[in-house]
Amino acid sequence: MSREIRIIVIGAHPDEPDIYAGGLAALYAEQGHRVKFLSLTDGRCGHYSVGGDELVATRKAEAAEAARRLGIDEYEVLDTPDGELLPTIAVRNEVIRQIRLWRADIVVSFHPNGGAHPDNRYAGRVVGDAVPFAAKTPNAVPDAPALAQPPVVLLMPDYSLKSRYRCDIAIDIGPALEKKLLACDAHATQFYEFTPWQAGFLHEVPTESWEDKKAFLLKHWGEFINASDEMRQALISGYGDYAAQLVRYAEPFEIADYGRRPSAEEWPELFPMLGRAAAQ
Repeated sequence: MSREIRIIVIGAHPDEPDIYAGGLAALYAEQGHRVKFLSLTDGRCGHYSVGGDELVATRKAEAAEAARRLGIDEYEVLDTPDGELLPTIAVRNEVIRQIRLWRADIVVSFHPNGGAHPDNRYAGRVVGDAVPFAAKTPNAVPDAPALAQPPVVLLMPDYSLKSRYRCDIAIDIGPALEKKLLACDAHATQFYEFTPWQAGFLHEVPTESWEDKKAFLLKHWGEFINASDEMRQALISGYGDYAAQLVRYAEPFEIADYGRRPSAEEWPELFPMLGRAAAQ
């Protein structure tokens, strides 16, 4: 490892960093890099029969277990009530503080210009507003030392925005698939209870075999896991034509215009799972 890379993945709710970037996170962690997941809300709306502080405590425990299974360093859940996130100055300053204190080389979050869920939309917006202040602006949030250079920002493809999504980087997560699925499994309230209840397939939830649970997750969350046509060119750029054809599971990311674009020399260091050709 030439140097330690530090990554922070910022979602609106506990479980979003896992389903959108769990494979990426596990791959970095396996190589000895430092990864933090951050949820900007407490997830208290994410159930049909449990709520309030009981659900918040459950979801924080699920997040801690997911972090253990992925091998990442931290999974922090902030206290903003689920459904009430707004892009305020206070929230922006907290995100600036989080990015700085983690000394992030790479920030991963939602797109700032959309998303059907208001929390997701505002999470993307507040991260987009925070990143320009994270580096070389020491008088903004002076209690957290400013970064020496802006982080690279990767945007996760909120699936309500997929028609407008640009895939700049696609990561082969096949080697980390088991860890990603185990992280999702840790968020039982979401993957086995709330979403199946909302979508009408609660009766399909398996209760015993891990193989059955894996098949269930791959079936109902395949769009967050399977390599798809819009990723192919990025996979070819990153892995070469032959290897790209063999990729079954991938996570796509767009490089944010407001972040720093890595140079060709930095590319293989920041993204050690990709080749230098991906920088071109």
